[in-house]
Amino acid sequence: MTTLPRPTAALSADEARRVALRAQGFLGAPDRRSGVRGVLRHLGAVQLDTISVLARSHELIPYARLGSVGRRTVEDAYWTTGSAGASPTSPHAFEYWSHAACILPIEEWPHFAFRRRAYRDRPHWAHELPDGVYDQVIKQLRTEGPLTATELGGAKKTSEWWDWSGTKVAVERALMYGEVVCVERRGWKRVYDLAERAVPRALLHDELDDTECLRRLVRLAGQSLGVGTRADIADYHRLKGEQVDAVIADSGLVPVEVEGWSKPAWADPAALATPPRGRHRTTLLSPFDSLIWDRARTERIFGFTHRLEAYVPKPKRVHGYYAMPVLAGGRLVGRVDPAREGSDILVARQVTLDGPKAVPAVAEALVEAASWVGCTTVRVERVDAPELREPLLREVTRALMAALR
Repeated sequence: MTTLPRPTAALSADEARRVALRAQGFLGAPDRRSGVRGVLRHLGAVQLDTISVLARSHELIPYARLGSVGRRTVEDAYWTTGSAGASPTSPHAFEYWSHAACILPIEEWPHFAFRRRAYRDRPHWAHELPDGVYDQVIKQLRTEGPLTATELGGAKKTSEWWDWSGTKVAVERALMYGEVVCVERRGWKRVYDLAERAVPRALLHDELDDTECLRRLVRLAGQSLGVGTRADIADYHRLKGEQVDAVIADSGLVPVEVEGWSKPAWADPAALATPPRGRHRTTLLSPFDSLIWDRARTERIFGFTHRLEAYVPKPKRVHGYYAMPVLAGGRLVGRVDPAREGSDILVARQVTLDGPKAVPAVAEALVEAASWVGCTTVRVERVDAPELREPLLREVTRALMAALR
């Protein structure tokens, strides 16, 4: 950015942190009336991931904000469009490429037209598409209705996860182009349907030009972040820096200065209108939670280095396979690497604590998470600070007893 407007406000580092927490739904009373769908619309995107330890990430996102909302309720909120015997209603969400593979509010379909156009113009693809398969997939969906990749003819050529069949390549490319959409899952399988049939008619268009699409997504990112740098805002929906530059002045966001931030920042004016106050959530966070999915931002706001180690060789892991940061009092106070043993034991394979004051919060987060997934017992294995092991065990026991009352 060559020229920058003068900041309209100055925020302390603490104020910026609290603005970000409130924007992400972790400060103040949770909006239980709007529920899971309200969380989705508030965040603008919920990242999907295949790893399931405590639960899958798209379940952990609303849990972290709302508490022990039923896991079936979460799934239904995303993907149920009607009930048995009733005429289907409009879908609430669709899956597409945003920050990564994400669940997005259905009303944002028109604003991803810029990305669908870019994919249609893309000259190279990682997977080869056999002749005639694309047209065959579209014909089959048109004739038979919504289908999974298995029902279309199989997702893989071999057992290797990357070795897609021609059918899978075709239907995923059609999804990227916008000819096909996913508004439903069966189990963990995507259900593909023709966009012309699944997307509400009023939303089914690519009429918005790139500028209008980008302006909307930059505005949404700013609202969801509360306050962020150009890089923060670009990363939220994986835009390019120059795309943000082209529209940010007209996005409705306002320039601000944040103590300790070396780069200029932008904020949602509504987030600046009232001081962020209210109750803080204490919870385990998915490594893919939008509060912390940007590593540089997480370090800048919380002074906390977060890295998913699931794909790191086991001997090189520092905090564990699926270490989940612990949020308490508006700060990241530790990590828990969870596992399940049978149906009733939650195992904390490795716990990292930011000093003795973190012990009660980590115990509370562990016990609440255990209750949510139906576990009645919590077993703590390794604690990085051995002197805090016994205090943590006592707090976990106390919290379990309190939960049983």
